[in-house]
Amino acid sequence: MSGIANIGEANGQELISFRIGTQEFCVDIMAVREIRGWTQATPLPQAPDYVCGVINLRGAVLPIVDLSARLGLGVTKPDVRNVIIVVRIGPRLVGLLVDAVSEILTATAESIQPTPDVSCDAVKMFIKGILAFDGRMISWILLDRILPELEEEAA
Repeated sequence: MSGIANIGEANGQELISFRIGTQEFCVDIMAVREIRGWTQATPLPQAPDYVCGVINLRGAVLPIVDLSARLGLGVTKPDVRNVIIVVRIGPRLVGLLVDAVSEILTATAESIQPTPDVSCDAVKMFIKGILAFDGRMISWILLDRILPELEEEAA
């Protein structure tokens, strides 16, 4: 991680930013449990194309979601440069496969712009808002929308 960047006031919400291809995204840092290097996942039969498989995380089975594929940005061919962000989504731990973790940001409500109306419904389903920071556009991901079965359980 390259450091801490402030967006707005110091009393805002902390987010961790990461890259998928040339795009930047972020998630609430309170959901992040750990960041680890890529580990080969064991594929699961009949799993959606965005599920890489599962890995053993200290005795627990951790599903790995290719966030690029889930967001419709293409399937990742993981290698040693990729990282897994382990996040808590509701009662479950899930690994998110991304290209690289960037930095920790502090965002206030005023620094978050709504998802533009020109976006398709699929984008609006996954993106909470967009942060404009230092000439970059960073999309804030709604973690509870990543796995459809978790979305149904929450309803």
